[in-house]
Amino acid sequence: MNEFASFMQSLLEAECPDGYSPHLRALWFDHKNDWDQAHRIVQGLQDQKAARIHAYLHRKEGDNANSRYWHQMAGTRFPEGLSLEQEWRHLVQMLC
Repeated sequence: MNEFASFMQSLLEAECPDGYSPHLRALWFDHKNDWDQAHRIVQGLQDQKAARIHAYLHRKEGDNANSRYWHQMAGTRFPEGLSLEQEWRHLVQMLC
């Protein structure tokens, strides 16, 4: 099983498995409807990947202005026309 498939399978678990990067852990918690935990994780990171996840989380929250700020920090663009589910999946694939 590849890393993406393994990550997707882990979403069936009640607890986030050990061994995932903080970035993937944030996306795992987000998928489990724990936005606050996901946000706490990325707030503690200082890299472009974390900024990109931070942008996604604020878009999901409905704060597009804050999302655009974090996209600027990540060096990426706001994902016009992409659903939140598509964006989440893209981020997971990028990190796996």
